[in-house]
Amino acid sequence: MSNAHTISGQQFIGGQRRASGEAQLVSLRADNGLPTGHVFFSASHEEAAAAADAAAQAFTAYSQLSAERRADFLEAIADQLDALDEDFFGFAMQETALPLARLSGERARTSGQMRLFATLLRRGDVHGVRIDSALPQRTPVPRPDLRQYRTALGPVAVFGASNFPLAFSTAGGDTAAALAAGCPVVFKAHSGHMITAELTALAIERAREQQQIPAGVFNMIYGDHIGAELVQHPAIQAVGFTGSLRGGRALFDLAQRRAQPIPVFAEMSSINPLIVMPQALARRGQQIARELVASFTLGCGQFCTKPGLIIGQRGEAFSEFVRELSAQVNAAPAQAMLNAGTLANYRRGLAALDEQNGIRHLAGHREERPHLATAQLYQADFDLLLSGNPLLQEEVFGPAAILVEVEDRRQLTAALDSLQGQLTATLLTENEDLADAEPLAQRLAQKAGRVLFNGYPTGVEVCDAMVHGGPYPATSDARGTSVGTLAIERFLRPVCLQNYPPALLPPQLQDSNPLGLLRLVNGIYTRESLRSPAND
Repeated sequence: MSNAHTISGQQFIGGQRRASGEAQLVSLRADNGLPTGHVFFSASHEEAAAAADAAAQAFTAYSQLSAERRADFLEAIADQLDALDEDFFGFAMQETALPLARLSGERARTSGQMRLFATLLRRGDVHGVRIDSALPQRTPVPRPDLRQYRTALGPVAVFGASNFPLAFSTAGGDTAAALAAGCPVVFKAHSGHMITAELTALAIERAREQQQIPAGVFNMIYGDHIGAELVQHPAIQAVGFTGSLRGGRALFDLAQRRAQPIPVFAEMSSINPLIVMPQALARRGQQIARELVASFTLGCGQFCTKPGLIIGQRGEAFSEFVRELSAQVNAAPAQAMLNAGTLANYRRGLAALDEQNGIRHLAGHREERPHLATAQLYQADFDLLLSGNPLLQEEVFGPAAILVEVEDRRQLTAALDSLQGQLTATLLTENEDLADAEPLAQRLAQKAGRVLFNGYPTGVEVCDAMVHGGPYPATSDARGTSVGTLAIERFLRPVCLQNYPPALLPPQLQDSNPLGLLRLVNGIYTRESLRSPAND
């Protein structure tokens, strides 16, 4: 049961609870900044190293478990998450100020991610098998027997996100993808929701013990200044991170300075441009204004896919759109943010916008309310965007958006070309806009991991086709995604076995194809067993 007696504030290391020193990390309520009554131990350097070592010791046994066994483990975690009771949600609401409905939905997404990766493992395509049979008679050079499959990368350090205490945290997408790949995890809990992290970690550990998974497959440590130690530990082979550009870039730089550099898959900063085309403005500008404010204030603007930059073409329809947008922002209620630090950063971001020449405030109540954030709307000069001003390139994390008005299609194209990498980019169109929108969409596909038509980017479906990533600075590696089943590939690497003794081949590569996999055999996808030349 998730009750107060289970909260020890200690590290999870190799299936044991450990703590040294004094408990000094104070859990705080998000709505008023007061202590929840629970304190946590910051991991020492030795404990961080012990967690990484425990993951390394578990790696060989866990990575060699069958995909079916790992799928059972993920489904057991999902069941334990779904069984978390009202005490768990009570703590989560205190720590994050998120409503029960939001947290319940996020819990369903988190367990759903686990089950989706279990389905992927059972489906078998994750193995990526390619076989090129030996051609001993080929001239002038015979071809050896070559068999490729994907194997686990190694222990993964995962950093919890502040804005999703479940879906991007302890049992979130990075953890699920790494465990599915066969990689043990060392999770660094976010200080904004440590109780939530501990109760989630206990659920994972219950599933691990139930499924008789090796100790050390999941580890968790607390602390604000221990992340660098974790990334630099030689046992860690990859990093998953969701957070700020500054934090993600710091971890990336540390990882590249290691004696053995490792990949860092960091989701960092995105302003998620949204372009309203002329006919869409003319026909449904007021509706778009209402929907758009609902999108960028959803969850107090604390979504990484919040549309933060709105671009439209000058004209009466755009002017009316701006008036409606301003009215909606002025009417938006103040909301609690995830923690005091997030609110302070939001206010610093607004102050920077207020001080910048070429940016003017359009709407939003300006009085500061304790522990609450108010929606804000700004308009920036086109030339400021074109110059690459950093205030228009980095997100203001919170319920704020910036408008840019362009004269014509030429300026619109130039505006898009000035943008850095993004998680998402959106085009709102009518049929008459499509001819002009097509080349814009092609440009945006070069800038973003997900390009939307006639929708809003807040809302990331967890499925096979989803891409939640994008060129820098949206992420540190545009070749991956942190949402959807493709996320597993970040924690796998290809291995080729040449002239391997048949008796030693793993099941994925055996001639008889005992797992029934779809394999690329001599250039043709097939589930058939491999016929040897001797049998022909």
